[in-house]
Amino acid sequence: MKTRTLGDLQVPAIGFGAMVLSPGMYGDIDDDRAETALRAALDAGGTHVDTSDAYGPDGHNERLVGRAIKGRRDEVVVATKFGLAIPEGEPSRAHPVGYAFNELRVNAEPRLVRRYAEHSLRNLGTDVIDLYYAHYPDPGVPIEETVGAMAGLVRDGLIRHVGLSNVTAAQLRAAHAVHPVSAVQNEWSMWRHVDPDLLATARELGVGIVAWSPLGSGFLTGTVQSLGEDDFRHNAPRFDAGNLASNNDRYAPIRAMAAQLGVTPAQLALAWLLHQDEHVVTIPGSRTPAHIEENLAAADLTLHPDTLDAIGKALAAFEVSGGTLL
Repeated sequence: MKTRTLGDLQVPAIGFGAMVLSPGMYGDIDDDRAETALRAALDAGGTHVDTSDAYGPDGHNERLVGRAIKGRRDEVVVATKFGLAIPEGEPSRAHPVGYAFNELRVNAEPRLVRRYAEHSLRNLGTDVIDLYYAHYPDPGVPIEETVGAMAGLVRDGLIRHVGLSNVTAAQLRAAHAVHPVSAVQNEWSMWRHVDPDLLATARELGVGIVAWSPLGSGFLTGTVQSLGEDDFRHNAPRFDAGNLASNNDRYAPIRAMAAQLGVTPAQLALAWLLHQDEHVVTIPGSRTPAHIEENLAAADLTLHPDTLDAIGKALAAFEVSGGTLL
């Protein structure tokens, strides 16, 4: 697997987003199947594993990752996040989102940061987190204060690198002035482009970009025609029946390009993203070992400038119907 750097942290160009392996995200799943998928990702070189204390009930996703990496911890870059799994009795503040539930509840107060980290360390069964993110900025807490507490975790050896997720360019700059930020994780794909100011700021500061939802919550695989009853994506306006049908029609030229190149639509979407910046990495998730291996193979694809130009023109005409999470 080719590698890239997030600040001074080296990671695979394509890692693995573990959120899909918890029940209630993309329909039901059992732990045996989930652990098989995780091990397939590790075996195929997707050793940058991204999770969160908020994925699944009571740290389910972190505990799942912890079991999968047991005995091979030194191979894996473990990334997790905090701020949404708020301890009982603690206050929370609303962070607006574009999904049907309208908001997430956040608490990133400095006094809780160590408590979050220690809980994640127990879930993961490790003594250090390689890359630790504030999951969302807390509307009631200056980002500098949250990052100041994270810097304390670095000094004490609980985490190795500071990350931010779902932030603006101004928030990244303010945080980086307190402690170096290795990575900023934001939505970025053919489905939803990254904010140009955020990208420019990350480049200026030497901060890597981790693209979450690089396959548009599965849409860019070209295979999503409908959703199961318990699929979390029912909250996403882009997956409403009418919007999904329209979006599939508009995405047809990209699917056709993938067929002409002899790759899958997902591989083309991932390779395109890696060509956007030398310090962007992706973390697609899947439950199927064959699809996981297929996704990771996209790191070896080189797209001709003419192909990139054709994709750019197709995407410029691709008017997506409906919003995404942010």
